[in-house]
Amino acid sequence: MPRAELDRALGELVEQARKVLDTQGRLRALVRANRAVVSHLELPVVLRAIIESAVELVGARYGALGVIAEGGGLEQFIHVGMSDETVARIDHLPEGHGLLGALIDDPRPIRLDSIADDPRSSGFPEGHPPMTAFLGVPITVRDAVYGNLYLTDPVAGGFTEDDEQLVKALAANAGFAIDNARLYAETVARQAWSASAAEMTAGILGSEAEQSREELATRTATLVGARAVLVVGFDLHDDTFRVLGASGAAGDLDPTTNSRIRSAIEGAQPTRLDELSGIRLPDGRGSGPALVIPFDGMSGEPEVLIAVRATGDPAFSAFELERTATFSRQAALAMELAEARADHERVVLLEDRARIARDLHDHVIQQLFGAGLELQSVQSALGPGRLADRIDGTVKSLDDAIAQIRTAIFSLSHQQGPAESLRHRLLDIVQEVGEALPRPATVSFSGPVDLVTDAALADDVAAFVREGLTNVVRHAGAGTATVEVVASADEITVDVADDGTGIGGASRRSGLANLSERAERRAGALDVESTPEGTRLRLRLPVSVEGVR
Repeated sequence: MPRAELDRALGELVEQARKVLDTQGRLRALVRANRAVVSHLELPVVLRAIIESAVELVGARYGALGVIAEGGGLEQFIHVGMSDETVARIDHLPEGHGLLGALIDDPRPIRLDSIADDPRSSGFPEGHPPMTAFLGVPITVRDAVYGNLYLTDPVAGGFTEDDEQLVKALAANAGFAIDNARLYAETVARQAWSASAAEMTAGILGSEAEQSREELATRTATLVGARAVLVVGFDLHDDTFRVLGASGAAGDLDPTTNSRIRSAIEGAQPTRLDELSGIRLPDGRGSGPALVIPFDGMSGEPEVLIAVRATGDPAFSAFELERTATFSRQAALAMELAEARADHERVVLLEDRARIARDLHDHVIQQLFGAGLELQSVQSALGPGRLADRIDGTVKSLDDAIAQIRTAIFSLSHQQGPAESLRHRLLDIVQEVGEALPRPATVSFSGPVDLVTDAALADDVAAFVREGLTNVVRHAGAGTATVEVVASADEITVDVADDGTGIGGASRRSGLANLSERAERRAGALDVESTPEGTRLRLRLPVSVEGVR
């Protein structure tokens, strides 16, 4: 009896020692698992490390980590243990129903010896490998359930209370690791947003308004991983819109008919949408989750940035919504600053042009006019003769120079527009067509050109100058050309002269038929003088309405 008692005591002691060693081994495994989990900062790497460590910790064959979406269900499902071929046969991963959904609805550990025997189980899809024992443990981050650990088919045949406690301990540390990874990812993302905002601001300040919206759309698409981004301008009074900038978007979206987009614009409230239809993505996929970010445009009308992901892509996060709204407002501020800077530069340019025109009028013209009067007095004192004729030619050259300076003053003193006056139209035509010559063409005016011409007469004069200069550029082989416009109370005369090789044969003269017909319609005349040294076209038109037929 004493020997039997001793053997029993020794057996119990050995069993207790084995349990202690086993417990120490599992605690060491837990420490290794925790070390593996907290040794990474990138969130995707951390999530995979968590499930791999849990599988190794309890000797499970299969394991998964489901990240819970904001609206319920699973946003991500990271799994280990199944081959790619098996995953392909299953066709789709779990969406958070059945037993997995029960753990989402009631985040308390679930431990089962057989999945099939539990009434909450919804079965496995076709191609799914068979599974028996099940252990599910929630992962919390700052008192909020982030996701769940799912483990099945342990090597020992079933999960024990110790397995559940170990996985719960791992899940607690996993919550801290996930929180740190999310904070790290948010910090990196904020740095990327800040750097991109600085680059965008610098780019907008040096670009046109259209390019600014394109840059906003392109940068936003990169930062939030959107498949398409639109910047749209709205007029809520007549329900019209226009696309101001885009990155990778196509389709027939009409934002004015989308109630949620319209509500976001009217309330100036950034909004996340689970799905936005009407946009065809570049890869042919349908549009899915979207961000709608209203902001004030440069014209004072509301504008909105719409960022879209493809169907099946993850929804946009609250962080992405907040950063995109801030990014859009900063872009709008940069565009407003760029427009203000451009306005200031235009004002400075106009003031500079006005100053130059004033100096030309008050000083240069007066000095030339005084020089002409002095030469005329010298001419009178000399009497008729060759020297007097030369002085007379010089005075005429001064008069021509004064006329040209006055034309330049008129151009500098007024902001040019396409239909402001005949002078402006002719200045634009001469600059547009005459630049093709080796030396730019010039234009001069004399008399009340704008006062004596109505709209129809101005159209004929402008058409004559354009066609005449075009013929010079195409056929004359000229180095330069001049346009002279002289107006009186009865008639306006327009000369287009060049220093080319002349008109030549009859085939060249056929191009003047249209000009001659235009003159005849207004009871005017077209005179042509052509020599091998150059050609002069003179159009004379009456300014009275009785002369029009």
